Formats: sequence, structure tokens, C-alpha cells
Amino acid sequence: MEVLDLDKRPKSKLELDPKWANICYTCGTCVSACPATGLVPGWNPRTALRAIALGLEQEVIDSKWPWVCTLCGRCQFKCPQGAELLKTFRKCRTVRDRDKVPGSLHKGTMMNIEKGNNLGIPRDDMLHLLASLGAEMEEDDEHASCPGFYVPVDQEDANIIVTMNSKEPFAEPDDMKFLWRIFHAAKESWTVSSTNWEGVNWGLFSGDDESMKIQVERVLENARRLKVKTILYPE
Repeated sequence: MEVLDLDKRPKSKLELDPKWANICYTCGTCVSACPATGLVPGWNPRTALRAIALGLEQEVIDSKWPWVCTLCGRCQFKCPQGAELLKTFRKCRTVRDRDKVPGSLHKGTMMNIEKGNNLGIPRDDMLHLLASLGAEMEEDDEHASCPGFYVPVDQEDANIIVTMNSKEPFAEPDDMKFLWRIFHAAKESWTVSSTNWEGVNWGLFSGDDESMKIQVERVLENARRLKVKTILYPE
């Protein structure tokens, strides 16, 4: 019978040490900790890690498992052997062909790179919306008006710069008012940027590290440009 020599196996796309096939002793602790266990028939953290370690990594990469996994890290936290499950499952997303990334994650990432937000909302439309919502806040008698309220755009030296989830201005603009009312009541100094205001980094979720870094750099550049002290993310 031929014995599988794990040290001579071709280099893994996932950069996983083949000796992990022995490190994992299939105790199932990761499975019991995982909120995604059972969502994809036949897959859970244990079966995915074992498949990868034994050379079946492409089957895992092509499966739904890396995208059902929430990357919460509970499996890795609970693993008594210290297996790097979180890093491995996210790497499965990274090496997936971009045209095979599920849903709109990759399209939204590319839209953000091109337009500055995941849904491609034009700058002038966004500024008009912010001005309109600010006027509504000032005149809203039903929810207690905010006299003198306006949305501060590109205000320098504010304490907080607020990034936004583009689904809110696109589909749920009134939801932004809840946070603004808190700022107004607390007399907080805050601002939003007129460009690259997206706060949800789909490059992080899709495994697109380069796009993820670009968005992070843009947010940091806005903070430096406006000389603010704190960055607030929506999620």
C-alpha cells in the first residue's frame, strides 16, 4: 500500500502546513462552536480543515462553505490544537476566481474602487440627499425638531468623521437620522466626507486584500485631510 508523504505534496494555494493533517485530531470542538455548522450539507470547520490538509483544498475553495462561514473565529478560539482555521477559511475566499465570488460582493467592491461607495451613488446626489435630510431634521415636529441642524460635510478639526453604509442613503436614508439626533443632543463635533465615505469594506468580506487596503487608505486619507480625531464605522 502506498503511503501518502505529506511533505512532498504540491504547494498549497492556502499556504497550509501539510502537518496540520496530524495536528487536527478531529475532536469536533470547532464544530460545536461554529454557528454555520449544518448550513451546507457535509461541511463544517472540521471537515473543511481535514479536506484541505489532505490535499482536497480545491473542493473546499469551490464549495459554499467559505462563504457560509461568518469568519467569527469561534472555531479557532475553541481549538485545543491552535489550528489557524479563521486564516485558512478566509484564504479560501481570497483564492476564489473573482468572477465566481457569490452574489454582488465583487461587483460592489469594484464599484467602490471606481465610484467611492459600494452602490455607486454619485457625489452630487449624495450631497443633495444630505442637505435634504438635514432640512427635514430641523423641521421634524413629530420626532422633536433639531433647531439649526445641518449635516456637516468636509468640516475640518471635527472630533468624529462618520463613514456610512451605502445601503442607508440608497434605501433607508431616514435611519441615518437616529445617529444624527444623538450627535445634536450631545453637541458633538462631527463631519462626513464628500468623497469616499463608504464604511463597509466588501474587499474584507470577499477576500480581495488589495481592494480592502485601498478603501482603508481612503478612509484614513479623509481623516487626515479633515484633521479629525476619531473614525466612526457603521458596522
